[in-house]
Amino acid sequence: MRNIAFLFAFIFLLGYNSIAKDNSSIQFYPIEHASFVIQSGDITIFVDPVGAVEKYTNFPTPQLILLTHAHGDHLNKELIESVKKENTQIIGPAIVTQQLGYGKTMANGEKATVSNINIESVAMYNASPERLNFHPKGVGNGYVIELNGERIYIAGDTEDIPEMRKLKNIDHAFVCMNLPYTMTPEQAASAVLEFKPKHVYPYHYRQQDGFSNIDKFKELVSTEPTIKVELLKWY
Repeated sequence: MRNIAFLFAFIFLLGYNSIAKDNSSIQFYPIEHASFVIQSGDITIFVDPVGAVEKYTNFPTPQLILLTHAHGDHLNKELIESVKKENTQIIGPAIVTQQLGYGKTMANGEKATVSNINIESVAMYNASPERLNFHPKGVGNGYVIELNGERIYIAGDTEDIPEMRKLKNIDHAFVCMNLPYTMTPEQAASAVLEFKPKHVYPYHYRQQDGFSNIDKFKELVSTEPTIKVELLKWY
């Protein structure tokens, strides 16, 4: 029975649009919009898990849940209660841990280590005057995590802020783009071309009038041959 259960779980995960690039030991599974799963060996990380619990039950119990901010497309307390176990570490900004009533609070610029995963909280915010109210500076977190020698940047909801442009040595970058809440594909591409990750994954690109033009984003970024744009199935 144990082998049968494993087989069904394996077949289920094959249905996800996962990706592992080059000689990387890390796989990324998009769930929806801003939610995804990172796996490497026996390490499982949930990022901003929302949606139906059934989308997560065939993954191993996460050692770590990373939460960027408290908006409903990034935080679902009931889902977290369903997927976490006693040994699951939960990290988020103060506004998130206050709403949950538990978890480790990290502010921008702080660092932590969980299960040999190095975590740095970085800024995420709106800078355009007409968007300042959506994500004020210091309220939410982006993250740079180091896993098996690879550095992964998770932007959260942000614009092309100086803190993003100054990032160094990023192997995988998850970058948002949707109006009016974050930024345009052109803004996102401009920042990516400056910090030059090896792989960039546009995510969080559903907006009020449909979807951001990720093909335009790819066209702009592809002018730099050292950056590979990876399009995953988020919707």
